[in-house]
Amino acid sequence: MTKSVKRATIYMDPEIHKALKIKAVETNRSLSELVNEAVRQALAEDAEDIASFEERASEPLISYDEMVARLKRDGRI
Repeated sequence: MTKSVKRATIYMDPEIHKALKIKAVETNRSLSELVNEAVRQALAEDAEDIASFEERASEPLISYDEMVARLKRDGRI
C-alpha cells in the first residue's frame, strides 16, 4: 500500500538548508524525511508540555513576588 503524502512549499534560511542537505547525504535520508522527523519531534514536545500544564492545572497559583521571595528564602538567589 502506498503511503499518502501531502506536498508543501517551505522557505528556509540558506544555511539551515545547506546543513539539512549535508545531513541528508550523510544519513542517506531525504530532506522530507528529516523535516518530517523534526516536525514530529516538535509536535511531541508540544503535546508533552500541554499534558504537563493540564496535570498542574489544579495547583495553586502564586505571584511573581511570592516566587522571588521563596527563591530568596531557599537560598537559590
